[in-house]
Amino acid sequence: MKNVLEGKKLELNYPCLWEYKLISFSHSDVLVAVNECVKKEYKLKPSKTSAKGKYESFTLELLIHNEDERIELFQILKSHQNIKMVL
Repeated sequence: MKNVLEGKKLELNYPCLWEYKLISFSHSDVLVAVNECVKKEYKLKPSKTSAKGKYESFTLELLIHNEDERIELFQILKSHQNIKMVL
């Protein structure tokens, strides 16, 4: 089955509110990571906890001004030791 989005670029009108889904081990871990990585106003909301309680997910919402900023913040969050995964 062919992916219909393959090769297509996401078209957004900047600035826009953007959400990242962050998966971490705990609320305190994700707070440390976000405070170290994000240097602007944001909203952080708890989302779900894994079935065995090992991981927690959070929604990080903030105003993004351009695609470079959106991608750079994704990479910064993804590389933080307290963040297991960024979606």
